[in-house]
Amino acid sequence: MEEGPNISLHGGITGFDSMSWTQLNSEDPPTLFTAAEVRNLRSPNTSYAIFRLISPDGNEGFPGKLIVEALVALIGPGEQGRKSGVTGEPSLETTEYNLGSIILVYRAKLDEKEKVVTPVNLTQHWGFNLEASLRDGPLPTVKEHILTLKSDRAAKLGPDALPTHEYLLAAEYPEHGHFSKKIGHLSPKRGYDDFYLLQNEGARHIPTRIPLSSFDSELDLIKEIILPSNNVQGNPTRRPAPVAELSSAKTGIRLIFDTNQHGVMFYTNIGADPSVGARKKIHGGSGIKDHGDSYGPGSAAFLEFHEPISAFLDPNNKDKEDSLVTTNELYNNYVRLDVKFKEVPQ
Repeated sequence: MEEGPNISLHGGITGFDSMSWTQLNSEDPPTLFTAAEVRNLRSPNTSYAIFRLISPDGNEGFPGKLIVEALVALIGPGEQGRKSGVTGEPSLETTEYNLGSIILVYRAKLDEKEKVVTPVNLTQHWGFNLEASLRDGPLPTVKEHILTLKSDRAAKLGPDALPTHEYLLAAEYPEHGHFSKKIGHLSPKRGYDDFYLLQNEGARHIPTRIPLSSFDSELDLIKEIILPSNNVQGNPTRRPAPVAELSSAKTGIRLIFDTNQHGVMFYTNIGADPSVGARKKIHGGSGIKDHGDSYGPGSAAFLEFHEPISAFLDPNNKDKEDSLVTTNELYNNYVRLDVKFKEVPQ
């Protein structure tokens, strides 16, 4: 959408989320995922789909024809036994189960004969309320959720909420120190709509840019990120360490995130309007659009992983993660979410 003369939010008036994507298959196979990667996805433990979108040159003002492919994969947990708390075994209170993983991989490439440079900084707008299905009252907020971000600084914003390329240190602004902190503790009155620079040293093992000259059929950048979360076979992996964790003591659900991106946007749905949209019946809503009982501010915690916003405008960021893609490279962005559960004593 266009927020003003200086801002293009979510990719413009019609972002990629509002466009039609094509699901790929054997007759129309992916071109931005290799044959080796597709082979690895064909596992009894994995369910997946790959989609393609073509953004023409000049779309929303962005230069270059851009081909985008997105992988959505569900990975089942490895073998595990259910513990019943009998003598000599871990109790229900300490046993945590792996429920599986969700993996999103975004790839993009310019389809131009002449050299072109265009900004690409994709992400997923997923929000979580780990207590939304509890039926003991109205929809709870996420204030009691516990959040950990592997970050010690949040972006300092200027006019129009645009980044200044300076950061607020959590040591000086404790509301931005998310170290196993309840979201509601020290929260700004308005809630959160902040970008955090991640300490993600391991991201270098799964690059965000790949020279097209090295992109061949046997290249496999996803084999390590599609292993079961408990990895019972002990396979070595260079997957980056987790950079974020969200959990609820009320439900025993814990979400763990890793990515090759260097930042995360944390948003507590502060702009939500209960009169617009629909709340799912499983969350206690009517399921009817614009019925007046939709989701309100504070009803979800969004964790959107991407590179710093407008990184290419930062003069100190030259030749780093500048969120620019050229005609000789492939954009590669992944995020993985592991879901874990521990039974809560009644």
